[in-house]
Amino acid sequence: MAALLVTGTDTGIGKTVVTAAIGAALAARGVHVAVAKPAETGCAPDPEDALALRAAAGDPSPIDAVCPWRLPEPLAPSLAAERAGVRIDVDALMVHLRARAEQADVLLIEGAGGLLVPLTATTSFADLAGRLPARVVVVVGSRLGAINHALLTLEVLERRGIAVSGYVVNELGPADDLAVATNDGLLRGLTTARHLGTVPWTPDAPGLLAALRGAGSAADTARQRLAALGAALDLDALTH
Repeated sequence: MAALLVTGTDTGIGKTVVTAAIGAALAARGVHVAVAKPAETGCAPDPEDALALRAAAGDPSPIDAVCPWRLPEPLAPSLAAERAGVRIDVDALMVHLRARAEQADVLLIEGAGGLLVPLTATTSFADLAGRLPARVVVVVGSRLGAINHALLTLEVLERRGIAVSGYVVNELGPADDLAVATNDGLLRGLTTARHLGTVPWTPDAPGLLAALRGAGSAADTARQRLAALGAALDLDALTH
């Protein structure tokens, strides 16, 4: 079983784009990729991230298998579920994710927000990674403040004994942004975690994800673009 949990240094820092890029690149190599977004919030009503991930990886699974809990309000899953009158069953989720992982070469799991975001009142995404178990990929949203957020996330993983595949720097602005231009090199000197690569600023990333959720040539083009971004990462470190 190869399960990877993709988490991030914050919300809105490109976890879905990076997860989709990894999924598309692995699928282009002939790897059988399954994807999961255990709980997606802010669904109105469709789980847009889960649909994009499924399309990027070519995962034919029904959306209920990819995203078991789809919640309307854009809040942490535990609170969104409580307000919707829904109970997220973590034990059932563990069984489900392990079964999905057994059916594929790689299972890519995208979390919600950061590592310690509560899935339930007693279970964070860090807990999920430890229980499954899954190796963790940290997406570092490169902007001012990213260094502190990245180091805190990596330290929590180390203290909890959770395996880390490495981190991906996702540039959130152009190269003339001083923080974006310097974060990559600074972070490499401050952590021994593996740098899996850097995704350059992709201002049309929301459009790529939207195109994936459609069909036809636009979806194919988006998948190819994302696969090219993912191919520049250290995919071997993720699959071995």
